[in-house]
Amino acid sequence: MATQHPDNASVPWWGKDAFIATQDEIQEVMLLFKELTIDEYMWDWEGKYVDEAVGEKLFSRGRELFAKRALGRELHLTYRIPAYEDGKMHRMARAFMNVLALADLARDIKAPCLPVTEMFLPLTTSAMQPLKVRAAFKEILGYHRQVFHRSAKDETELLKLFDITPLVEDVPSLLSIEKIVMPYWTSLIKENPSVKSRGQRLFLARSDPAMNSGLIPAVLAVKAALSKIHECADQAGIEVYPLLGTGSLPFRGSVNPQYTETFLTQYAGVRTYSIQSAFRYDYPKDQVEKALKTIHREVPKRKLVPVSDDDRTKIATLCTMFEKVWKPTIEKIAPLINQVAQFIPPRRERLQHIGLFGYSRGIGKVRLPRAIGFTCALYSLGIPPELIATGRGLEMTQKAGLMDIVEKYYPALREDLIHAGKYLNRENVEFLAKKLPIFKDICHGIDVIERVLGIKLGPQKPHHFIHRNLSSTIYSRIIGDGDGALITRDIVEAAVIRRSLG
Repeated sequence: MATQHPDNASVPWWGKDAFIATQDEIQEVMLLFKELTIDEYMWDWEGKYVDEAVGEKLFSRGRELFAKRALGRELHLTYRIPAYEDGKMHRMARAFMNVLALADLARDIKAPCLPVTEMFLPLTTSAMQPLKVRAAFKEILGYHRQVFHRSAKDETELLKLFDITPLVEDVPSLLSIEKIVMPYWTSLIKENPSVKSRGQRLFLARSDPAMNSGLIPAVLAVKAALSKIHECADQAGIEVYPLLGTGSLPFRGSVNPQYTETFLTQYAGVRTYSIQSAFRYDYPKDQVEKALKTIHREVPKRKLVPVSDDDRTKIATLCTMFEKVWKPTIEKIAPLINQVAQFIPPRRERLQHIGLFGYSRGIGKVRLPRAIGFTCALYSLGIPPELIATGRGLEMTQKAGLMDIVEKYYPALREDLIHAGKYLNRENVEFLAKKLPIFKDICHGIDVIERVLGIKLGPQKPHHFIHRNLSSTIYSRIIGDGDGALITRDIVEAAVIRRSLG
């Protein structure tokens, strides 16, 4: 599933600029469907300005394509709607009406199926949220029928096919995923028994859990959630098809064309991966297509790693331990992150995000950029976020006798940290340690990672050393109130080297 996440450093192979304007996104959808092994495109009504004529434009430009591969059957356009908030529903209502208008259009042009039949609901923390959204959609569907004289049969058909898929984005919710899915699926089955034969999807985030709780909690919580939702699906008598929202760098999932075998093994049980902009545009196109074909071929073969109830309890303990190191550290270095983030160039037209960490639903007392900007800012300084609290957490893990749990459920840990470590700038960390005591703890943690895991962190190849030099320059310009345009130029040059903005 291609997404609009703006993490690409380079210019898309079909464009002239690394910034992708809203008016170019229809072209993007068509090209991805035609030229890459992409089955689905997530249209974001939550975090960015959106072209509400997407359906009409796709049908008008893709008549031949959709005659061969019907939109809504072989190819899919799935909406990510805004998070549920009582009293703040205007963008959600617009998405609902858009779906209904597209259903009318499909009928008028005699399309073989409904073009949009699913929405992702961000920041889901309880079953009540998707149930309320579904109820709201059903009510609007009824008004639509009355006003536009649509038949009850049309309404029933759409409601039977339509899914509100929870998008779960925080570690506590991932660790108690059964409290979301069991009441939700039970209600859906009661309303519409055909759900059993059709199955359900569930969207698990990977970036925001890492940003809010740290690298290892994010991975372990996803693994525990994957296991539990398959257990719940067996109990409910349905099939479940999990999606995983991932970026290219290890902090955001390590899903990129050069890492295919590793992430397919790490996240066995996932049935759909989000293929974000960096995956598509920061690697050669033939390499991207090869990786996409591998995903298609191999995903159904990968066997889920079950997590026992006892191990889930241990994972919850580990998540709490790591969070106790991660959150205070991030609060202390937030001003530096924000200082760098202001120079990161935009890649799409985005709205302000309510976020999890430090926004209206924040943790602690800090405001931070979204996950891509957060990751980019730290990499630009040569301080990959993967390394910030992991060592001190592993130190506590050893003392608690829980290293076997980390090793079992995060087999790619060493590979992830070695990859992130190639972009470490020790000098910058040491310079900062002279100014801010928290960086002394970060230095110590980096040493612990090397000792506990038996690995060496640091640049390995010439381009890694170039990245290190760029991060030194960025740091010097930042502390010296240097030219903003030059800082942005250096940030982009470093991002091109690591093949992802953030």
